[in-house]
Amino acid sequence: MTKKFFCVVAMIFFSAIFLTACGKNYTHINHDEAIQMMKNNPDAIILDVRTQEEYDKKHIPNAILLPIEKIREGDFSKIPDKNKTILIYCWTGRRAEDSAKILVENGYKNIYEFGGLVDWTGEVEGTEAEPN
Repeated sequence: MTKKFFCVVAMIFFSAIFLTACGKNYTHINHDEAIQMMKNNPDAIILDVRTQEEYDKKHIPNAILLPIEKIREGDFSKIPDKNKTILIYCWTGRRAEDSAKILVENGYKNIYEFGGLVDWTGEVEGTEAEPN
């Protein structure tokens, strides 16, 4: 394992402790940290909280679509395990933040919000995804 990996893990750990102490109870991470977590934890859920239309145009590979409207209604059927690591995104980050707060309020433990696709440099797929 690399020194960079340990630094990322330590930063996430200390961020989680700090944010929990501040009452937030979810962790905001940047895109590089999200990509690293996706690589290191293939069982993590990548949660897209946008609309079906937005998802169809462009989304992160293997992302599960659960629109924020469904989350607000209390529909958590696509994410039944409250202890699973969940990485949340939307287009700009606002819906991801709101969704993270709702999930925490409903007992989810390992929530990481990483903003939106507007600045995403990782892989995407969908009807508007540029070919590699």
